Amino acid sequence: MLRIRGTVGEWPVDLTIEMDEGDWAQLGAQLQVAKSESVVAPAAKPANQDDAQWQIAKELLRKAGQLSGPDLLEQLEGLTGSASAGKRLLVRLRHSPDVKVISGGDTPLYSWHETA
Repeated sequence: MLRIRGTVGEWPVDLTIEMDEGDWAQLGAQLQVAKSESVVAPAAKPANQDDAQWQIAKELLRKAGQLSGPDLLEQLEGLTGSASAGKRLLVRLRHSPDVKVISGGDTPLYSWHETA
């Protein structure tokens, strides 16, 4: 027997579900399938929009090889649609072990140097 108590909106819920051995076995099998799929799923796609934008930002710099800070920021702002989100990605790239920043001259240069 499985008892579920709580609320749906303002309405109280008290639900009792009777399950026999076969039901429990079927539920257990479904949980095992869901568990094995969830191990693969995060690697297949980013968990949220920030992760997706981060992956795109890294790929953008990787493909370019090297970009000046202003050029990279402009592209990141275009990617995110926001100046503040573009700046956050730029800072994240600056601190990434795969990115080398050369601070010479008027503007920094961001270069892709994959570590692994």
